[in-house]
Amino acid sequence: MTLIELSADRQHTALAPDLRSLPDRAARAWTERMAVRPRAGSTYAVTTESDSTYLVDIAQHSCSCPDNRIRGEHCKHLRRVAIEITARRVAPPGKERATCDACGTVTFVAAAAQTPHLCGRCRLETGDIVQDRESDDRLVVTAVTDTPADDWTIEATGETVADYDTNDGYPSDDLVVLVTYLSDAVRATDPREYAFPLSRLRRVEDAELVSGGAQ
Repeated sequence: MTLIELSADRQHTALAPDLRSLPDRAARAWTERMAVRPRAGSTYAVTTESDSTYLVDIAQHSCSCPDNRIRGEHCKHLRRVAIEITARRVAPPGKERATCDACGTVTFVAAAAQTPHLCGRCRLETGDIVQDRESDDRLVVTAVTDTPADDWTIEATGETVADYDTNDGYPSDDLVVLVTYLSDAVRATDPREYAFPLSRLRRVEDAELVSGGAQ
């Protein structure tokens, strides 16, 4: 590990671009009031301060404005769409803005994606290896449901997942994740499934599996 010297971390840095150093079109893309709305495919409607609306195709690098269509310039509308996608203000092509069903943050999901919609931090997928935060056991995800823990009844006990004693302290509206124990998944042909609240599980990274081995 290389430590950063304090003196190397004291330089004042602006996060926004220095508009004085940008070409005119780029500066205007940053500063002018525009509304960007996703349309079909890779197209976006950009409405300017003068209430003119142009159609930008980000995949084709084209815009219906005269600056791009006639003069062939990389116009401010193309630049503004790129800025808003990078800033996560609008979804990139093929994605839609959604609220993460687990934590409530804004995320992007594939168009027509099935629920639950989960952000990158919360997302688990079938086959992922996870770790139980309470026991440190490793488990394999078999399904991520859109049912909250207080609506899922454990057949063996008659309790909800939220009411199960070892789940005390986890949000009652956590989504339920179905898992099998990693040892059972390896050895059994039909391993038993267990229901866990999402936030009780931690995704195990590949490097941990390599260094720690299967448990």
